[in-house]
Amino acid sequence: MAPRPLRGRMAAHLALLSAALVFTTGASAGGEPVAASLHATIATLDGEVFDAFNRCADPAQLERHADHFDPAVEFYHDNGGVTWTREAMLDNTRRHACGRYTRQLVEGSLQVHPVAGFGAISQGRHRFCDSAGRACDGLADFTMVWRLHEGRWSITRVLSYGHRAAGD
Repeated sequence: MAPRPLRGRMAAHLALLSAALVFTTGASAGGEPVAASLHATIATLDGEVFDAFNRCADPAQLERHADHFDPAVEFYHDNGGVTWTREAMLDNTRRHACGRYTRQLVEGSLQVHPVAGFGAISQGRHRFCDSAGRACDGLADFTMVWRLHEGRWSITRVLSYGHRAAGD
């Protein structure tokens, strides 16, 4: 007996499944596919956050940087401690980073994991470069929790850890 062609709902479900597989890329540590559009969105936002950070000696760029963070952002830094608000985080950024060093994402290190009903978690590695000499001798890992609320992404938690010399 010859197989019957797929009809109706089953054919539609298979078509949707095939389309979903075509539009996914990468994988989380657990092996689940990550939507290409989510990864691209978070990668773009990461670029925007740190483009502004890298030029934060300009107050307008510091404000642009600030706009990416929730007012109640928690920032955990292995060397600098914890800040509990955007204003406290910005004060630290202003005093310790602006005009002193810039951040570069290590190519290929960004991972993005969806968080159902909330947003995403991004993880990666970044290097820090001296603003004057451009020497990039610092390296660290990061994790950020992104919230999508009413069509707008914001960072609610940041972990910056494992700070070390780039050669380590």
